[in-house]
Amino acid sequence: MNVILKNATIIDTDSPYHNQKTDLKIIDGAIRAIGSNLSNEEGAAVIELENLHVSQGWFDSSVSLGEPGYEERETIANGLNVAARSGFTDIALQPNSAPVVDNQTEVNFVLHKAREAATQLHPIGALTKNSEGKDLAELFDMTNAGAVAFGDYNKSLDNANLLKIGLQYAQDFNGLIIAYCQDEKIKGNGVVNEGIVSTRLGLKGIPTLAEEIHVARNLFLLEYTGGKLHIPTVSTAKSVSLIREAKAKGLNVSCSIAVHHLVMTDEKLTGFDTRYKVTPPLRDEKERQALIAGVIDGTIDMITSDHNPLDIEHKKMEFDNAKNGTIGLESAFGALLAVLPIDIIVARLTAGKALFGLKKQSINVDHKASLSLFTTEGTWEFTKAHILSKSKNSAFLGQPMKGKAYGIYNHGKLILNE
Repeated sequence: MNVILKNATIIDTDSPYHNQKTDLKIIDGAIRAIGSNLSNEEGAAVIELENLHVSQGWFDSSVSLGEPGYEERETIANGLNVAARSGFTDIALQPNSAPVVDNQTEVNFVLHKAREAATQLHPIGALTKNSEGKDLAELFDMTNAGAVAFGDYNKSLDNANLLKIGLQYAQDFNGLIIAYCQDEKIKGNGVVNEGIVSTRLGLKGIPTLAEEIHVARNLFLLEYTGGKLHIPTVSTAKSVSLIREAKAKGLNVSCSIAVHHLVMTDEKLTGFDTRYKVTPPLRDEKERQALIAGVIDGTIDMITSDHNPLDIEHKKMEFDNAKNGTIGLESAFGALLAVLPIDIIVARLTAGKALFGLKKQSINVDHKASLSLFTTEGTWEFTKAHILSKSKNSAFLGQPMKGKAYGIYNHGKLILNE
């Protein structure tokens, strides 16, 4: 689709047009002109949106969709449509389906399902067979099929030697290993953050130590082996400090944080609402402020929605028995803009591409048009009407929002919110 985006403010520090308000002409999927009073011999559709801003396409490094196996939670087709309307041109798909994406056949399956979508899907292969933590999966074969990284979603690897071998083996093909960090023995039967709120509510707590001790261990392993390690969804100040120190040593480590850990605390649990049961658990205000500081100073490389659709049968139940997870694509940008400056948000929503081995496209003439479209104005409240996902398990219902995503232009397709 050929389009001219009118009066768009460009947010892209890699572009000579950063912070300029201008028009963009996009023909056959590429930016052909940037400026004012652009000609339109091609008959391109003229798009004028209030307070339009554009940036390089956003990348979400942790999205679960369900298919294959859990289509009642979400399908790949609808999930990618949700991502597009939420401003994401690229997502990394977690392997927690049934069967688990742990071989090249399953990688090919999810890529085939996503082939026509405007938002590009990048599969994460399981690190171990069936994500059981016993034997390494077919990492090299999955790389050849299109997997961009390897990890077992929300499962820590108790076998340190297996992670060591994985880090060593993946170096042969420049593979990225994802290591979720939580010591299951220390976690025990915990369901929420250990602290004042858990004590007040009588819920079994999970100490921050459960995360931090695995972060420290995995960084020691990385220092020994070399290679590339990604630590997803960090949630404590000490974890951020450990990663900051590792980066100062020159270790090739990156990390992400989930949107909900930046905008919510465990005070949300007062009503025993299972929508707020996530992993890692929501922490207290002191930890939240330290996490925001880690995002701003760049220790935390990227922000993810950690989008995890779950059907009502697994969320509408006793708190101890409910599954962990919240959807987050639709609410990600509006929630972030309420707590972070726009330049930081865009930087953390785009940095993951390079870290996951994907090509970044700066906004410039004759570059491919891979753009997120959004506004920074307006305040509103997130409601059920804003949920586009099949599953409705959103922790963000009632959350104040600022600005909103308009949609994307990617692969020659313009997808806008209705």
